Amino acid sequence: MQSYDMFVIGSGPAGQRAAIQGAKLGKRVALAEKREVIGGACINTGTIPSKSMREAVMHLSGYQYHDIYGINYRVKENITIADLSFRVQHVVKTEVDVTQAQLSRNGVDVVFGAASFTDPHRVQVNSVRGQSDEYQAEVIVIATGTRPAESPNVPINNRTIINSDQIFSLAQLPRTLIVVGGGVIGVEYASMFATLGVRIVLIEKMPKLLGFADQEIIEALCYHLRDNRVTLRLNEEVASVEEMPDGSVVANLKSNKKVSGDALLYAVGRQGNVDDLNLAAAGLEADARGRITVDADYRTKQPHIFAVGDVIGFPSLASVSMEQGRIAAGLAFGSKLHS
Repeated sequence: MQSYDMFVIGSGPAGQRAAIQGAKLGKRVALAEKREVIGGACINTGTIPSKSMREAVMHLSGYQYHDIYGINYRVKENITIADLSFRVQHVVKTEVDVTQAQLSRNGVDVVFGAASFTDPHRVQVNSVRGQSDEYQAEVIVIATGTRPAESPNVPINNRTIINSDQIFSLAQLPRTLIVVGGGVIGVEYASMFATLGVRIVLIEKMPKLLGFADQEIIEALCYHLRDNRVTLRLNEEVASVEEMPDGSVVANLKSNKKVSGDALLYAVGRQGNVDDLNLAAAGLEADARGRITVDADYRTKQPHIFAVGDVIGFPSLASVSMEQGRIAAGLAFGSKLHS
């Protein structure tokens, strides 16, 4: 069994920053990552890919040049999923390399495998190759992030019915895309695909999009979405989703309406990645959405176990998660860092 001052579970923005800050305080730090690549959802499936895709869309569609050359200008006429993913893959690889270099430069030991508690101070890591190792630490930081939430009414098939992690599994750009969920992720992808000329039907069960935003901002957003040929179906909830024999997708709404399209993106919320942690062994628990409760200092019920990042809930922003990780690492070792 190896012993560390700090053991971090998860290598997204919160985990990275916590591990690096702990190392900068002179502590011996290890970080476990379940995937075979560093960076968590932020680098691999979330923030970085979506923003890179946005830039590719803005460029290839000619949208960012419309003020100069007119609205009919396009850099490429027939844009494909491969065109979009090429740029995204390049940016993701660069970010992974940068993150690995930062962790290595600060002396953080990285282990790949699924981590789970065996008691409040011990963590077992099972690698994909079948190897199992146990680690003991004075301080443990949970930074496992989130994944797309699922619904029994929406059978994700990774082809025509997808979640936000599976955007690039589409074989081709659909002519019509049904987007379920009017939150940040749903609106973001609806906007991007609409810019590519895809007909969008955006379904949201609440009376307005982006419930946290000011009304005047939402009104301006809805105006521009409709101007970009996005159909908004507010106050509508999906009862079930079916893939038809011809490959099309039908969303059956609780209002007895039907919406059909070539593909459907389910983007209703996120779920905390806590299923494999065996939180009970550490005397902890999560709520129904997989979120861990912490105090103002990011401590859980166990004072030596901290939780930071998306796994503790709102606001679920990479920049905030990084700061939470940094502050938690400082507090763990008696160093109150200013934000």
